Formats: sequence, structure tokens, C-alpha cells
Amino acid sequence: MYNAIHIYRAARWLYLHHIPLLPRLLQLFIFCVYGCRLSYLTNIGKGTYLSHGGLGVTVSPKSTIGENCVLGFRCSIIGQKPYIKTPQIGNRVYIGPGAVIQGPVIIEDDVIIGANAVVTHSVKSHSIVGGIPARVIGDTRNLDYDIFDGEPTDNSTRDFM
Repeated sequence: MYNAIHIYRAARWLYLHHIPLLPRLLQLFIFCVYGCRLSYLTNIGKGTYLSHGGLGVTVSPKSTIGENCVLGFRCSIIGQKPYIKTPQIGNRVYIGPGAVIQGPVIIEDDVIIGANAVVTHSVKSHSIVGGIPARVIGDTRNLDYDIFDGEPTDNSTRDFM
């Protein structure tokens, strides 16, 4: 099953190789099929994945998303007037379903953004944020598992039978 990110990557390749019109047609196709606003102008790193095929995801064309990120169902990464800058997302960031990242914020590496959180301020590395407005509620280094691998980390204290 195709994910909207696969079609985005084709559109982005066409755009970077100066092939006109086709990137816009693929962007329109992504919107019609997935209800996803994902522009070929957005810079998205390798390994980034859109859960549920990318249904309902909205990403500002000027935003940057790092490598190995996960964007949840119906999350939004959008600008905010009167600011010109848009959100910049680091590497290994998990954005939960329905989360909104708004304004000229910088989300650093290894961050978890909880479901339906509204992020309006920058977030430091290794933070877990949630709520409306989002605030730090934990640290990813204190987890006994890796959210991206699903495997227990070295600091795990659990005994599995």
C-alpha cells in the first residue's frame, strides 16, 4: 500500500530536476486521495513516515522535517501570521495524531509530541510534550524503550518472562 510520502518523494525529485507541472499534479493527487496537504516544496528527510498513509496531514510548504520522523494521523505543521518563519522539525521526532505545531518554532532531535498537543514554543532535544498549550511532561532518555525501534534500551529495568 502506498503512503502519501512515496508520492511526495516522486514529486520532490521531479521538482529538484526542474521538470515542470508534474510535481503540482502529484501534489493535487496526494490531496485528492489522502486529504493530505504535502507540498513538493517542503524538505522532508529520509526515513520519515506518515502514519495511516498520511490521511489528513497538513505541512506548510516552507517547513523542514528531519530524518526518521513519524507524523501522526491529522497532524498539522503550519505557520502563523504575522511570522514569516515556519516550524522546523529535527530528526527522530514523533508527532502524535491530531497534534498541531504552529508558528516559528524549532523542534529539536529525539522529541515526542503527544496526541492533540498544540505546540506554539520551541522544544528542546529529548523532551516529551503534551497538552494545550503543550508543555514538557517528560524526557525520552528516561523511557525504558525506544519509540522508533520498539526494543528495550540499555537502561531498561524490566524483566521479560
